Amino acid sequence: MKTIQDCLNERILIIDGAMGTMIQRYKLAEADYRGERFKDWHLDVKGNNDLLNLTQPQIITAIHKQYLDAGADIIETNTFSSTSIAMADYEMQSLAYELNVAAAKCARNAVIEFKESQKASPGGGGWTGPWVAGAIGPLNKTLSLSPDVNNPGYRAVTFDEVVEAYYEQVKGLSDGGVDILLIETIFDTLNAKAAIFAIKKYFRDTKKESLPIMISGTITDASGRTLSGQTLEAFYTSVMHAKPLSIGLNCALGAKEMRPHIEELSQIASCYVSAYPNAGLPNAMGEYDENPEDTAHFLEDWAKEGFVNIVGGCCGTTPDHIKHIADEVKNIKPRQLPVVEKELV
Repeated sequence: MKTIQDCLNERILIIDGAMGTMIQRYKLAEADYRGERFKDWHLDVKGNNDLLNLTQPQIITAIHKQYLDAGADIIETNTFSSTSIAMADYEMQSLAYELNVAAAKCARNAVIEFKESQKASPGGGGWTGPWVAGAIGPLNKTLSLSPDVNNPGYRAVTFDEVVEAYYEQVKGLSDGGVDILLIETIFDTLNAKAAIFAIKKYFRDTKKESLPIMISGTITDASGRTLSGQTLEAFYTSVMHAKPLSIGLNCALGAKEMRPHIEELSQIASCYVSAYPNAGLPNAMGEYDENPEDTAHFLEDWAKEGFVNIVGGCCGTTPDHIKHIADEVKNIKPRQLPVVEKELV
């Protein structure tokens, strides 16, 4: 049976598009988010998209299935905020583990339905995908920046607290049956380091076989730096000890603005490179207007230049975007991994 590494050496893989964009299409009300279980919850929960893993699992599974039908090889669980730290906004810290297990099962059910609907494996003999990536978000608290402008040394959370939250999330995703762990939308590398530490600790503690790790950062402006001030090369150097399956960029920028950063990353990374940009930049209403064929054209260009191994979409992208991307890159060879010379420093 082919591993994901085997497939990455043969072709460019497709990761899915935005979950939030698709959820918005359902125009869910407060009662829809609450469901029967949380109908008397003391805080408003509308907008807590991760809660839908428990209250509207059929919607989450249906969205995953749409991305699979569009050509996605990798689908991300609906767990961007499924940590005790992020769920504290709704006083739902105790649900963190359960949310991750439920989300993994939603994605796994979509894969099962998709495979059953296929007459033959799309990838040919020994094809093992699609793969479920457990999405690990950046948190709503940061270890590198102070939320108090008058006290630059203050931190709203400690490293150990972040590790504990991520550890619980990793446990839930692993127990739910994900194939990959995806640390994504990283704007603070120290948060990402805590996630990496939590992953390594979990598999060391449980003696389970480790899952591949994908890492995806976010460049927030034209300076080419993360929100916490790191250059792209510094970011890569800071996380390469995790020996990730892939390193990449997502969110914040559209493909047009992300291109130079992906080009740079493709030149320095010793692992596979991923890229899933937004559907352009948001308009005055905060919405994304870039047409699927336009996003696909940008990513086709990156593929032809040999920059990428995994491509997809982030905010504003839909199954239509993913289908266009998949169609445009399907016959283009993936980026070849560089031969890294070992040298003493």
